Amino acid sequence: MTYRVEEVATLGPNKKHCYACASILDVRAELCPKCGVRQPAIPGAMSVAPVLVAAAPLVPTTTKSKTSAALLAFFLGGLGIHKFYLGQSAMGVLYLLFCWTFIPALVAFIEFLILLGMSETEFARKYPG
Repeated sequence: MTYRVEEVATLGPNKKHCYACASILDVRAELCPKCGVRQPAIPGAMSVAPVLVAAAPLVPTTTKSKTSAALLAFFLGGLGIHKFYLGQSAMGVLYLLFCWTFIPALVAFIEFLILLGMSETEFARKYPG
C-alpha cells in the first residue's frame, strides 16, 4: 500500500483539514484547491483583513538645488551656466551665442529673481531629475 505525502502529513500550527476531502490546507484558505469546496470560517484562526492605507500625496523631488541654480543665474547667467545646470542645454547654448549682447545677462537676472521666489516643490516639479 502506497501513501501520498499529503495524506501522511500532519497538521502544523497554521494548517487545517478540508471540510469535504480532508486534504491539508492553509488556515486562511477559503476554497480547497483539490476539491473546490468553500471552507467554513474557524473562530480564532488567522485571518487576513484588507489593510487600507491612505495614499500619500506625491511630492516631487529633484537632485538639483534651487539655491545653486539661483546663484549660477546671478553670477554666470549671462553665459547660460544656470541653464546647463538645470538640464536645458539648448537654452544654455543660445545664451552662449548671444552673451556678447548682454541680453542673456538681463534675462538671467530676471530668472534669478524668479528662482528666489519659487517654492521648493514648484522648483522640483519644474526641474525634475
